[in-house]
Amino acid sequence: MIPDGYSYSQIKENLRIICENVSESYDKYRNDDTKIDIMAVTKTVPAEVVNWVFDFGLDLLGENRVQEYQSKKDDYRKLSGFGTPPRIHFIGHLQTNKVKYIINDMDMIQSVDSLRLGQEIDRLARANDKVMDILCEVNIGGEDSKNGVSPGSLPELLEQLSELENIRIRGLMTIPPPSDSDIYLGRMGELFAGYKELYSMDTLSMGMTHDYAAAVRCGSTLIRIGTGLFGARDYSR
Repeated sequence: MIPDGYSYSQIKENLRIICENVSESYDKYRNDDTKIDIMAVTKTVPAEVVNWVFDFGLDLLGENRVQEYQSKKDDYRKLSGFGTPPRIHFIGHLQTNKVKYIINDMDMIQSVDSLRLGQEIDRLARANDKVMDILCEVNIGGEDSKNGVSPGSLPELLEQLSELENIRIRGLMTIPPPSDSDIYLGRMGELFAGYKELYSMDTLSMGMTHDYAAAVRCGSTLIRIGTGLFGARDYSR
């Protein structure tokens, strides 16, 4: 049974439009050979609906809540024809006491904004004999309502995290203010360019439903799409 409010064909069409817009922005404004990853953000979306995106060629999921992820992860199916699980990134605010629940499931944790959190990820990664890929979350707009390290504090945090042996800094992540989004996306692109070679970064995660085309123009390598892919959802659940 198809869950109420979701349409297989509509989600497929939504993805087609997203891919078309990404390609248009990339071809018009970029001259590099970077692959743009499109992430399906799964917050409040039933697992059976999330599984549809694998049919459409997506293999990257973004999880916001530890408890919700745990309730759905066993219902995610493996990718058709390959027998492998999807790539899964944690993109929400992460408390240190919750790291233990996701350390072995995530391919990347995008929301690292403190040395304390980085140290806990490093400790548990070491205990589980792995190296965890991370992004540093930057509060590019200085908003009190959002998590992330300030641009001014980023150099110190990157230096501290780079000394931890069981994490690997892959890049930066941000959620810019919705007003003047273009300005902040541009600033974030410049910030990423300034640290890219120093820390061998390859990932700039920015751009959501309302601003992903602009984010691609400003250098994003990974866009995170929820509403634009699955439709409007009830986030109060």
